[in-house]
Amino acid sequence: MILADKIIDERKKNGWSQEELADRLGVSRQAVSKWESAQSVPDLQRILEMSRLFGVSTDYLLKDEEGVRIQEDYDEVGRTGRMVSLEDANEFLIHNEKFSKKIAIGVPICVACPVPLLLLHAAQKLGWLSLSDNAVAALGVTLLFVFIASALALFIPAGIANSRYSWLEKESFDTAYGVNGMVRERAERFRSRFVTSITVGVLLIIFGVTALVLATFLSNENEGVAIGMAGFLLITIAAAVHLFVSAGIIQSGFQKLLQEGDFTKAKKDHSLMNLIAPVYWLTMTAAFLFWGFVFDGWGISWVIWPIAGVVFAIIAAVVHYAEEK
Repeated sequence: MILADKIIDERKKNGWSQEELADRLGVSRQAVSKWESAQSVPDLQRILEMSRLFGVSTDYLLKDEEGVRIQEDYDEVGRTGRMVSLEDANEFLIHNEKFSKKIAIGVPICVACPVPLLLLHAAQKLGWLSLSDNAVAALGVTLLFVFIASALALFIPAGIANSRYSWLEKESFDTAYGVNGMVRERAERFRSRFVTSITVGVLLIIFGVTALVLATFLSNENEGVAIGMAGFLLITIAAAVHLFVSAGIIQSGFQKLLQEGDFTKAKKDHSLMNLIAPVYWLTMTAAFLFWGFVFDGWGISWVIWPIAGVVFAIIAAVVHYAEEK
């Protein structure tokens, strides 16, 4: 139980409203509300006054369940000159959720950018659209660039806004009292949403692949149906990627503040993957576009992304092992 929960618990035990507690402490009701929602922490004087009012020790108020572990983390990280307050942590988590929404829209748009071209081509093959091959290609490619431009319109401002928090990924820091407890509590509440998002995303991809195989088989490998179902598969993959990216960014936000997972002090000291990752994904994007434009392979070029994901995981594991050695 963290300080915020203890204030709520003790206030209710005494039968006081937030306003009544605020009057006794000489603060505003909004201040008490922020303490209880873990948006800020009371100063030392207010903690002493609450200790007297509630009839409890200051140790009881200040020590939470993570007390021993937090001290161990501090000993391992050491004082670095960077300090994240409770207000800073809340501000970052709010920003990170907004950032996740923008990126989780932009990335699926990139994944789905060939869909209009595929669907137009499928409609032409099935006789639903009376356009020439050149007209279909021109319209499809135009829509592809519209999709990419829309994604960039989300990525660029979101990336600029997120850059002010980039040091969380690269530098070690200390956290003020209550930050670790608050972040862990919110991460625990988010866990079920994270698991659900990953599960639904995987099921969507399985559904898309199954639909493609069945439709191609039942239509006697009709080219128009196969191309159309390839577009449908990309749509299901884009929906799955939306869930993966949104949940992943929020989850990584908690890990950044707790300096866990991919953001421990040891991993921050090794920046090789920070150099490899952008070069790798830019190369994969270039390969995807080259395959599509030069060889007109939009119907199959999507396979680059799942393969690239697996290969990247292998590269990351190899680099991590080499750095540890």
